[in-house]
Amino acid sequence: MSGGVQPTRAEVDKRYDVFHTDCPARDVVDHVTSRWGVWVLISLRSNSLRFYELRESIQGISEKMLAQTLRALVQDGLVWRQVEPTTPPQVTYGLTEFGGDVGEPLSELFDRITRRLSPSDTG
Repeated sequence: MSGGVQPTRAEVDKRYDVFHTDCPARDVVDHVTSRWGVWVLISLRSNSLRFYELRESIQGISEKMLAQTLRALVQDGLVWRQVEPTTPPQVTYGLTEFGGDVGEPLSELFDRITRRLSPSDTG
């Protein structure tokens, strides 16, 4: 068996660092899978939105929770933030390439669930 076929022990150990509390990927996973993180990523999957548009699209989220969630996702590099210097400032959010990659399976999961729960599928 050639050496390139199976991962080395170091590669296997690195792959499972997410199970350690000090792994930085763990925070990103926590932010993505948080109650509101999933909905923000799904809401931004089609186009960029302003803060108030996001708040309106995600029913039940408070401004405080939306701001905290967006701050974490921007810090993780999943969402970009653009501020237009107007009065009041207009802030727009969108998915980065990384955010799109991470959000894609979430969108697929969401689409599968909604198709399954569709009234046309129950007959």
